[in-house]
Amino acid sequence: MNELKGLHHITAITSSAEKIYEFFTYVLGLRLVKKTVNQDDIQTYHLYFTDDVGSPGTDMTFFDFPGIPKGVHGTNEISKTSFRVPTDAALEYWVKRFDKYEVKHKGIQEQFGKKTLSFVDFDDQQYQLISDEQNEGVAAGTPWQNGPVPLEFAITGLGPIFVRTAYLDYVKEVLEKVFLMNEVAQEGDFHLFEMGEGGNGAQVIVEFNTILPQARQGFGTVHHAAFRVEDRAELDQWQERLSSFKLPNSGFVERYYFGSLYSNVAPQILFELATDGPGFMGDEPYETLGEKLSLPPFLESNREKIEQLVRPIDTVRSNVEIKKEYL
Repeated sequence: MNELKGLHHITAITSSAEKIYEFFTYVLGLRLVKKTVNQDDIQTYHLYFTDDVGSPGTDMTFFDFPGIPKGVHGTNEISKTSFRVPTDAALEYWVKRFDKYEVKHKGIQEQFGKKTLSFVDFDDQQYQLISDEQNEGVAAGTPWQNGPVPLEFAITGLGPIFVRTAYLDYVKEVLEKVFLMNEVAQEGDFHLFEMGEGGNGAQVIVEFNTILPQARQGFGTVHHAAFRVEDRAELDQWQERLSSFKLPNSGFVERYYFGSLYSNVAPQILFELATDGPGFMGDEPYETLGEKLSLPPFLESNREKIEQLVRPIDTVRSNVEIKKEYL
């Protein structure tokens, strides 16, 4: 049984597809590589932001469910998403960048020997940047070459995800016995788990918390976290493994950009296993990724109806000169 390879993607909920596009594109400097719809709710946008070429392990995606209330942060949630940057010096650049764009942040801190910078977006979605300066393990992605952030400071992929839970012993058992992760460090109530090659791109940080109220999902919160497997054959092996532990799971789900397997592993904690391929460039060329509404084959015949349901969002960047911002 091959170990999980690392983080694949994080999917969260936003109050505004337009505003999250602006924030991720022009503040964070991640590349929109796919503008599509939720395959189970076609009136909802699904936006995919990644590195320059849509590499697995670099992807944060967003739903904008119509009418959904604001979420409440608390215990029993995937509480924070990390993004990797190359060096400690990059964090100093990002402090200045966040100040310029009036992004709320907590300044540079340190956890598990890595420099970090926590911040939030307009929905109070929780993020942090983490420095790769002392990092070993899963390779980083390629920063968006034409984005606004100088390449030496730019985001290169996903870092550790945070899970806050009141059920530490159970979550620890699931991560170690089912998902074959290893606890490698502890700082207070925070427990660091690694999978595969380890490092920032293959870590889960579990916070034990029985004080905060129960979290409630809505905009501003994470919907699920996904981990990497090589291909469908490995995904099928993982499905058998989850079933052997009597963990409920979705069975194989075809997402067209990757194959998926979902499982609710703890209260309000939804994990997905996702294949590395086929990726995001099968239906769009590199130069114009994310500029048109992409639909999976089974929805293509309903394109006219879907385009009437979802409001148009202008995501054309191939004809726009985006200058690097040195601060």
